[in-house]
Amino acid sequence: MKQRLIFKTALSAALLTTLASCATAPKPEWEADKTYKLTVLHTNDHHGRFWQNKYGEYGMAARKTLIDELRADIESEGGSVLLLSGGDINTGVPESDLQDAEPDFKGMSKIGYDAMALGNHEFDNSLDVLFKQIEWANFPMLSANIYDKKTGKRMFQAYQMFEKQGIKIAIIGLTTEDTAKIGNPEFISGIDFRDPKEEAKKLIAEIKKTEHPDLIFAVTHMGHYENGNRGINAPGDVALARYLNEGDLDMIVGGHSQEPVCMEGPNIVNKRFKPGDECKPDLQNGTYIVQAHEWGKYVGRADYEFRNGELEMVSYDLIPVNLKKKVKIDGKKQRVFIQDEIAENQEMLKFLRPYQEKGKAQLEVKIAESNGKLEGDRDVVRFQQTNLGRLIATAHMERAQADFGIMNSGGVRDSIEGGDITYKDVLKVQPFGNILTYTDMTGKEVLDYLNAVATMPVDSGAYAQFAGISMTVSNDKVSNVFIGGKQLRLDKTYRFTVPSYNAAGGDGYPKISDHPGYVNTGFVDAEILKEYLQDNSPIDVNKFVSNEVVYK
Repeated sequence: MKQRLIFKTALSAALLTTLASCATAPKPEWEADKTYKLTVLHTNDHHGRFWQNKYGEYGMAARKTLIDELRADIESEGGSVLLLSGGDINTGVPESDLQDAEPDFKGMSKIGYDAMALGNHEFDNSLDVLFKQIEWANFPMLSANIYDKKTGKRMFQAYQMFEKQGIKIAIIGLTTEDTAKIGNPEFISGIDFRDPKEEAKKLIAEIKKTEHPDLIFAVTHMGHYENGNRGINAPGDVALARYLNEGDLDMIVGGHSQEPVCMEGPNIVNKRFKPGDECKPDLQNGTYIVQAHEWGKYVGRADYEFRNGELEMVSYDLIPVNLKKKVKIDGKKQRVFIQDEIAENQEMLKFLRPYQEKGKAQLEVKIAESNGKLEGDRDVVRFQQTNLGRLIATAHMERAQADFGIMNSGGVRDSIEGGDITYKDVLKVQPFGNILTYTDMTGKEVLDYLNAVATMPVDSGAYAQFAGISMTVSNDKVSNVFIGGKQLRLDKTYRFTVPSYNAAGGDGYPKISDHPGYVNTGFVDAEILKEYLQDNSPIDVNKFVSNEVVYK
């Protein structure tokens, strides 16, 4: 059910001033004293979820049914619709990853997306894959702040103009500058991710002069950080809205932080939001900010009225896409739909099913088994040493015949539950296709490297997991370093492993890919993990519990 909102956007003084004073500005196409209805539908952080999950939740077939119905209802009432995405279509589900997200981009085209922001995970693959995905999409993939280092020119389309019932709407795209740090350095070394706030201000000034839009919206992949408190992350949507002149940007459709942006009050996020609850979007400096959690779990719906150059949001809702909750029925817990079930579009199912089935046979084959959970949950592995983090580092260390191994927590994308383990489980843990590297360094160089890597902050993908080494970390320094049970010697040479992503400088690690002792083995991380699990099955998860790295 749509929720009515009581707040209203102020008339954009800057827009009116531009229309009144600029002699070259064309006369508006919309009629004076007429109320126009405009609806923005949105999703973000799809991450390969083209198919419903094992509980029958979300999926693109049900999403198409919902959006088709919403679009038909809105247009029957004389309204217009824009369907936007906050980016990150890539990476997260093996069936999608193995096919370069082809079903996802082509599925979005069939649903009828109008535009999306390029997310950081659009750079997980080589650029030729991204350019192929742009061809698959029949809608623009936007980013104004990504430049070619050699030419100094923008690499992607910066904005797209739309006209709805005579209302000229500019959609600009922006990508987190953290992509330079969290994207795969092997693929982005020639790319300059510039400050999106500055690029937005510059672009808005340009399109006001050249396009004379009535409204300006942004699709962004920057993250929503409560009251602008971003921690170690690059500035997000709140900082963007505050940086611009009030009224310059009417709406931000965001992504990246993967949350439902629902506010309790000014600068206070409603952390108790549940599917089906009322959701009030953020409002910063005259700009609405929305985000629809992740994976297509919701379709966001923002209903506006436009009259005499004035935009008013009259309602907003996050519509669950077949989400379920647990309830007790006859004493047993069962999952039931939170709202009425949305039927899956049969034409979309027919299109997607071959992609789902294509890799399923090899993905579902049992490769190993374990006696408990291998911990890779984001809210654990980025805060402490875990058995899965250590197992992966151990697998890398043994493959390279190294003295110790380092694994970034951002490269551990999921847990593996106890019992049978499939190749699909492995690919959910390591979907990026990073390459195993090792480097031979002197003990002195190793100590300098550890002082940089072992002190990376918690709650970040940079937080390091270790195997084959023990140490104490205190006051941003390491001490009591033992490798293979023996104290570190500054004049001895040691070999250690690290993913190619980090060796190239990813996550802010020191770049070592140009070190004389560096070797890129060519072995893909997921294949190494798969073979290690096969060779050591059944896995005793307790063997990989680590208390050898002490943080004080």
